[in-house]
Amino acid sequence: MTNPDALIPKTMTAIEITEHGDPEVLKPTTRPTPTPTGNEVLIRIKAAGINRPEVLQRRGFYPPPPGATDIPGLEAAGEIAALGPEVSGFTVGDKVCALLPGGGYAQYATVDAGACLPIPKGLSFVEAAAIPETFFTVWANVFDDAGLKPGEMLLVHGGTSGIGVTAIAMAKAVGARVIATAGSDEKCAALKGLGVDAAYHYENDPWDQKIAESGGVDVVLDMAGGDFVSRNIACLNPGGRHVSIAFLRGPEATINILTIMQKHLRLSGSTMKSRSPSEKLRLANGLRTYIWPLIEVGKIKPAIDSTFSFVEAAKAHRRMESGEHLGKIVLKMT
Repeated sequence: MTNPDALIPKTMTAIEITEHGDPEVLKPTTRPTPTPTGNEVLIRIKAAGINRPEVLQRRGFYPPPPGATDIPGLEAAGEIAALGPEVSGFTVGDKVCALLPGGGYAQYATVDAGACLPIPKGLSFVEAAAIPETFFTVWANVFDDAGLKPGEMLLVHGGTSGIGVTAIAMAKAVGARVIATAGSDEKCAALKGLGVDAAYHYENDPWDQKIAESGGVDVVLDMAGGDFVSRNIACLNPGGRHVSIAFLRGPEATINILTIMQKHLRLSGSTMKSRSPSEKLRLANGLRTYIWPLIEVGKIKPAIDSTFSFVEAAKAHRRMESGEHLGKIVLKMT
């Protein structure tokens, strides 16, 4: 390790999952402070985002990838406290946000330098902590994979979620149009405030019929899965792209293959957690080149729903599970 920091403690406070269950299983604990190796950096965490995969991990449905810490937390912002011997391009003291394989609910975390980005100018640590997981996910799926273009129409399910508001902001910033769904009339009104071209209540409205009748969509960002997949396909235009990133309505779907063939559709899906360091570096470079300038001039701004202190992780998870949030929930270190 280079650039050792004498102020780095040997132990740190972290939030661990004591057993699988309700949010109250998230408890503070003392762990050894990790040491960066190879191309890793050690981040002194100032804020960490809350994401649905961490809720699933807490419930026992989404284990960390091999070799990753069991401490939850897939994104964080802070200052680089130390560098591994192979790191270049960063120095101790740099303010960064990072996409983590885990470990964000802690005072310190190590991560491959390729998954780090400088905090965009003008953003606080809390705002920066709300960026990595959602921005990496939207960039990878909507832009890198599905190739959303200016003037095309994007359909986003769960539009008031962290992923949803990020997808809306990024798509609108590059000149695309957006249709979104939500689970209440109040959320649909909030979506219109975010600038969507149309918003539908996904339980009460025949959204697939209305979208098809209004001209269809070119890209679907789907977090629902289940019965929504066939309905998504029905309202996709010829040459449309369907990307799956979650399956809140179930992992199995019945689809009409003939429709896919006739419309020349493309269906894909991915997870961010399992991507290799080289893949995350490639995505980070894309974000830095095309999206960071839009953040720094104010065309895209992270939407923060609420903040909780580090030791209130259980309350933060309760907020996420309530489904009432609009934007990102963030833990703030004290």
